[in-house]
Amino acid sequence: MTTSNTHLRGRSPRLVRRAVALLACGGALVFAQSALAASTLKDVSYDAQPGGKVELRMTFDSPPPPPKVFTTGNPPRIAVDFADTTNGFSTRHVDVNKGATAGVSVVGAGGRTRVVVELYRESAYATHVEGNTLVMEVSNGPTGATTSTSVVSDPTKVAPSASGGPAISNIDFRRGPNGEGRIIVSLAGSGITPEMHKDNGRVIVSLGHATLPEKLAQRLDTLDFATPVQSINTTSVAGGARMEIRVKGEVETSAYQSADEYVVEVAPKKAAPTDPKLLKGADPVYSGNRVTFNFQDIPVRSALQLIADLSGLNMVASDSVGGSVTLRLVNVPWDQALDVVLRAKGLDKRRNGNVVWIAPQAELATYEQNLADARQKAQDNAELISDYVPISYGKASDIAKLLTQGSLQSNTGGGSSSAQRGFLSSRGSVSFDERTNTLLINDAPEKVRELRDLIGVLDRPVQQVLIESRIVVASDSFSRDLGVRWGVQAFQHSPGGKNVLGTTPDLTTTTAGGTGASAGAGAAGLITQVHNNDVGLANGTVTNPSLTLPGGYNVNLPVANPTGSIALGIIGSSYLVDLELSAAQTEGRSEVISSPRVITANQQEAVIKQGQEIGYVTYQASSSGGGAQNATVQFKDAVLELRVTPTITADSRVYLKINVTKDALNQFVNSPGGGSVPQIDTREINTSVLVDNGQTVVLGGIYEVTKSNTIDKIPGLGDIPGIGVLFRRTSRQNDKAELLIFVTPRILSDSLQ
Repeated sequence: MTTSNTHLRGRSPRLVRRAVALLACGGALVFAQSALAASTLKDVSYDAQPGGKVELRMTFDSPPPPPKVFTTGNPPRIAVDFADTTNGFSTRHVDVNKGATAGVSVVGAGGRTRVVVELYRESAYATHVEGNTLVMEVSNGPTGATTSTSVVSDPTKVAPSASGGPAISNIDFRRGPNGEGRIIVSLAGSGITPEMHKDNGRVIVSLGHATLPEKLAQRLDTLDFATPVQSINTTSVAGGARMEIRVKGEVETSAYQSADEYVVEVAPKKAAPTDPKLLKGADPVYSGNRVTFNFQDIPVRSALQLIADLSGLNMVASDSVGGSVTLRLVNVPWDQALDVVLRAKGLDKRRNGNVVWIAPQAELATYEQNLADARQKAQDNAELISDYVPISYGKASDIAKLLTQGSLQSNTGGGSSSAQRGFLSSRGSVSFDERTNTLLINDAPEKVRELRDLIGVLDRPVQQVLIESRIVVASDSFSRDLGVRWGVQAFQHSPGGKNVLGTTPDLTTTTAGGTGASAGAGAAGLITQVHNNDVGLANGTVTNPSLTLPGGYNVNLPVANPTGSIALGIIGSSYLVDLELSAAQTEGRSEVISSPRVITANQQEAVIKQGQEIGYVTYQASSSGGGAQNATVQFKDAVLELRVTPTITADSRVYLKINVTKDALNQFVNSPGGGSVPQIDTREINTSVLVDNGQTVVLGGIYEVTKSNTIDKIPGLGDIPGIGVLFRRTSRQNDKAELLIFVTPRILSDSLQ
């Protein structure tokens, strides 16, 4: 303190007070920085994983603070911010060059540390904490990973995500200050795994392990916000939720996630340095301030200077620009006036930012040709490097052939030899190793980077589809039969009171019991003997004469296999009456449900079958003659088979080329040459259909109804009302059979593969 007073002696009191305040503020700032920087990033390392994935490990001196992660699409980057953290990692940049990861940069300032993962292409990622280390897994493309952050107590055991994850509490949309659209997804808890990628004019966001409330499953129209975002459609899908963002024009996307929010930004793509109005064949659109010119023989340079002053552009004219021009333009945009001047004098322009270079067209063409030649020469003279790219999901030989094949267009004009090099330069080469499935590339560094990007696009896991099919065979049968048979038998007495058999007294007694007597004592037991067809008198007058009675039934129309019958018999002294009513009714219902299911890759045919091979023997005459026959054993299939080829469309639907067969053995039919052959009931459908993911569709069905009414009757008598039922037999049959085939395709998410 004494030294400080000596040093400040002679100064003004105001200056002394200001210096003391600055010293106090500086000390407080140093103290605050040391207090806020509670963690220190000590090390950043990486490890290559199968499939082109890269595992980054960020080690701290204490448990890492909660990271704030966000991504950008152009250029592709993953940025991880750690608040209240100092950078203790001495290396500023780490080269990775594995899969989609190019490198990692680490910077620290103001008590905050940022780790930037540089990518060759947009890729998904996943993060979790292991002790004092934050682990980030970067995929080899936009699919195949998640973007969640979790804490793992045991590094060797990672708890799987439970089904029915946290709910999405709200979905909001806002317009940013620069015209970008912001979709804000509020999360009710951790564990949701967002993933974003572009797809044909849309931005698809998959929210894995999320529960979408019914009130949020809706379409939001955002046209009135004047952003590239046209609409937002959020739906529930298997394993989470799916958000489809329709955009207009070329856009740049980025996303970042915090503890309770996931934000997607969609901004208009910045214009290229070259003015699109200058492109050949494009209709120019003029938007400059309107001007009026009326000049006679004004020098071209003066006209250009005047336009430069009005537009505020920096304009550079070539030395070869000269001559005069006459202008009379009334209320036209200044950029249109500039084009008029250039066309009148055979000039052209090239724009870079706010600097416009004006020169004759031939001069500009020569310059650009020289520039292209110089670029080509530099590429031809560049030092070649060798690189190897492991292939995970395809065949290295197929990709090598794709990279080296020539243009598919006909080249009858004798094109350059480089056109036959495919995607390689004129000096490049590529080979492959089948054992390790690796590509070996030898080319210029710029070409190698381009080939890595291209291979990263091609070498992706193929999506898989689960196809579930249900075959329902339902039958309902009903039959009813009613039949009748009856007969009447009688015999005649003699006029003199004697029986036709002789001197037998008149037989007039009829009893139900089959015994009785009336006029003569010899009638005892006669009725019983008549029914036994063995007549004889007790007194021995007539012994065993032959007695013939009308036999059988007058009407014989019974049911073949009756389930119930009622019979009635009447026995008289000279007649017999028999009546029998029979009936049968059969009802039957059956259902056969078969449910084959199979998983296959996109555009790969899958076949699953179950059943039996039915063997049978056939006989053929032997060539040696003599009546000998040769026995041959053959087989027929009676199987349930599902044959399907799925194709996943760009809008996440499934196009199915499907064949379903269900065969069953009906019976064996005798062969004329000997033996028997099986008769097969065949049910088959072969079709193609486009189905939404997870939707069940009826491929087809067969509904068969068989009705028959049969009447067997005696002509004339069977049609008499009332008593006609005694002269006819009725049979009624009503059978129904139905075949339905259902199919449900489900696109398997990466977490299920």
